[in-house]
Amino acid sequence: MAGGLFALAVGGFGIGLTEFLIAGLLPQVASSFEVSEAAAGRLISGYALSVAVGAIALTAATARLPRKHVLVGLLVLFVLGNLLSAIAPNYPVMLLGRIVAALCHGSFFGIGSLVASSLVAPERKSRAVAVMFAGLTVANVLGVPFGALVGERWGWRAAFWAVTAVGLLALAGVVVLVPGRAGRTAPTAPAGLRAQLGALRSGQVWLTLAATALGYGGMFGAFSYVAYTLTEVGGFSSADVAWLLMVYGVGLVVGNLLGGRAADHDRDRALVLALTGLTLTLTVFGLLATSPTASVVLMFLMGVFGFAGVPGLITRVTDHAQGAPLAAGANVSASNIGNALGAWAGGLAITAGLGYTAPLYAGALMVLTAVAVMAVAARRVSSSGRQRRAAVVRR
Repeated sequence: MAGGLFALAVGGFGIGLTEFLIAGLLPQVASSFEVSEAAAGRLISGYALSVAVGAIALTAATARLPRKHVLVGLLVLFVLGNLLSAIAPNYPVMLLGRIVAALCHGSFFGIGSLVASSLVAPERKSRAVAVMFAGLTVANVLGVPFGALVGERWGWRAAFWAVTAVGLLALAGVVVLVPGRAGRTAPTAPAGLRAQLGALRSGQVWLTLAATALGYGGMFGAFSYVAYTLTEVGGFSSADVAWLLMVYGVGLVVGNLLGGRAADHDRDRALVLALTGLTLTLTVFGLLATSPTASVVLMFLMGVFGFAGVPGLITRVTDHAQGAPLAAGANVSASNIGNALGAWAGGLAITAGLGYTAPLYAGALMVLTAVAVMAVAARRVSSSGRQRRAAVVRR
């Protein structure tokens, strides 16, 4: 059981590295292929778009297949994509490799979260999801510096060879350590596409997806421009940004693990508290951004509260969708849509001349909306529970 979760975490780590390390390699890649900075940037935006598409398309296409087999296939796709990037003779092949690797991202985390939940007792499933996502949060801490370090010493291709090796390790781990029973679709889970779409009709599913998009969007909108906030408002040097981002990444790791434990105790309450904490953190950050000490503390807290809700949101959406894999994929897509919306809103605030703290306030407003959505969802669950108990008493 523990081995299976470890294999999923290694897979999450590899996928996270693929997503994040490219940021530190863009100048080298652009120079190698003799393309503009904007074209090199499409290696990031193309990846993000493919994640959103793949999360829905591949999850729906593989709904009837055993989950373990699907995970193995996704990791094969991941390895091939990174291998293609490592040997790419030109820019179009490099972009194709990024797209192929990205297609597995959303489905891996969606289906992997269902597999992780199946490996433990029901009261521990959010913690199991948190263990799997620990790989992603660690990659967030190490991804950019890893890519920059390896790229500087051995060239950018070496970084993709290293990620390919991590993918092979994860593939072997899933094959050997994830039990065969985890590969079977749960008896109560809708299998066909029509049945899965029916499971998505639940109002609770859509409320959870909305909270996911708004919560992620608020955090990512602030994070996208935090380097400007730190340097232009906080007085940090450009060299300081790297270690401050690592402080944020450590917060992600801590928040993910604490959030999984809290969600297993009282999921809806934990989600409301996490989103409220993120709202307050972003607001206070905007007010105290001129203080270097406060900025360091708030960067850490932004990571803690920003990821504390992730395990609970994933298990909540799949529970209310009766375990439908498509719901898990939709949750990943919702987070990516939220990321794009948050980055757009933050950029709009800066363009309007509101200053480099404006993305923090715009993010806080988005997350505050997520708090309201989550509070409504929790209240509806509580009300329906009281109605069922009253019906039992009347009988």
